[in-house]
Amino acid sequence: KQLINILDEQFNPLRPNAVWCIDTTYIPVHDGFVYLTSIMDLYSQRIIGWDLSETLEVSNVIPLIEKTKHSRHISKPLIMHSDRGSQFTSEAYN
Repeated sequence: KQLINILDEQFNPLRPNAVWCIDTTYIPVHDGFVYLTSIMDLYSQRIIGWDLSETLEVSNVIPLIEKTKHSRHISKPLIMHSDRGSQFTSEAYN
């Protein structure tokens, strides 16, 4: 599957809910890691959704996106920018 760089490093959308950025951060805890996945609206540069989980799997990401879209009343497609992490390149995510 060929990827297209739609944003071309233009990270200043002209309206809310046009471009979201999603990423996962590892947080060390006493017996390993937990994983914080957050979604930022690039227009406001604010976190609009997040999930804390014990696994780094796409099964945590999809519900987060759906929950965030629902809370923002989004029904139209939007651009979701991410790195090439395994949860963002999986077949379920795409």
